[in-house]
Amino acid sequence: MSRFISAWVLFPEKAYLMGRFGFLRREFSFITGNYRVLVISWIIMDLAMEMPNPNFQYYIRDVLGGPPMALGIIGFANFLAMAAVAFPGGYLADKYGRRWLITTMTFAMSLSFLFFALAPTWHFILLGVIVNSLCLIYQPALFAMVQDSLPPERRGMGSSIIQLIHGTFNTPGPIVAGFLLLHLGMEWSMRVIYLLMTVLFFIAAVWRLRLKETVTNGEPIRFSYFISSYPKAVKESFKVWRAVPRSMFWLFVTQILVMFGMSVTQVINALYARDVLLIPMSQWWMVFIPLMLTMVVVSIPIGLMVDKVGRKIPLVLGLGTIAGATLIFVTGTLVTVMVSMVMFGIAQLLVMSALWALSTDLVGSSNRGKVNGFTNFVGYIVMGFGMLIGEFLFIEGLQIGVPQLPFLVTLVLIVPELLLVLLLVHEPKKRAGMIDESPLEVS
Repeated sequence: MSRFISAWVLFPEKAYLMGRFGFLRREFSFITGNYRVLVISWIIMDLAMEMPNPNFQYYIRDVLGGPPMALGIIGFANFLAMAAVAFPGGYLADKYGRRWLITTMTFAMSLSFLFFALAPTWHFILLGVIVNSLCLIYQPALFAMVQDSLPPERRGMGSSIIQLIHGTFNTPGPIVAGFLLLHLGMEWSMRVIYLLMTVLFFIAAVWRLRLKETVTNGEPIRFSYFISSYPKAVKESFKVWRAVPRSMFWLFVTQILVMFGMSVTQVINALYARDVLLIPMSQWWMVFIPLMLTMVVVSIPIGLMVDKVGRKIPLVLGLGTIAGATLIFVTGTLVTVMVSMVMFGIAQLLVMSALWALSTDLVGSSNRGKVNGFTNFVGYIVMGFGMLIGEFLFIEGLQIGVPQLPFLVTLVLIVPELLLVLLLVHEPKKRAGMIDESPLEVS
């Protein structure tokens, strides 16, 4: 203590910095072990993750000759494949552990991007999407490992740091995509991007070999379990709802509605911008930059907000922000669409951080894999149909002069989402992991 006082008297600037660094060390001291390994792996993967997104819809339609419903079909196949592995993914994560699934499937996923890079027709993209999505059987294990690795009082911050990483290291992606588009053209810019994704995901897979198992049951996982465990995985994933608070079920319903509302517009947003808002294809990538920057700037404050004021207030604010952003996007110009993307970024952080933290509060570690698996299963099916419906509504809407139909669906769904959160979702008095694994719900 006397040493610090002396430093403050003699070197006030240095002492001030020491105090600041000490505060930062305390605030972020939980970034260790598996969580740190995953954080670094996300940094590597995110360098290329956002690159194909701005021009993916144009790549399918204009380069690979996809028919009018190709995007909906690809989106449906993507989420149907993800749904198929959600149940066994959650069950295997809880039964046999997290590490093996995460490391093995990250390697497989890296190789799946070769289908995208070498595709002669849109059918190869469809095949690549299915393979890539089947590899996501590790997602429940990944979510569960993150939840296992974070202290209860840092769950909001932990989720926001993940969003911060995605925002920070995704930000160069649209810029690189625009640069490659201008210099290589649409086709070769996309092929180069997918080759970059293959390399970076493979590096991340090697890094993830450092992960330590958080669930040890003494029985090694085998490929035969993927088939034999499926019926039991489905049964256990349905039974888990008897063991979690009722609020978790209504939170699940809210999340499903949000996922559906997002999917009906995301499948056609680039086409809507080009064909309805008349934003040139060569400028569309620009709207992703403010989105990424926003997620960098506000992720930590939102994480602190979720930890300090609770989970429901940020969730309600996020849903309201989605409605406002959607209204601005529908009638936007290039500038106002950028504004709407800023709002979408804030809304995404509010909703995802709050949902993630509250679900972790409500569900003990022994059931998180199954709850995540069930949520993913239903959510992926809903999003798959959402993409089919979204593109169908857009095509039909163009013919009758109402191309805004998919966005109207998103706006209408905000009402039941808000009512569910306000009336039926309650934060627990004791968060899972703080004292015991049975959270007590606020009545």
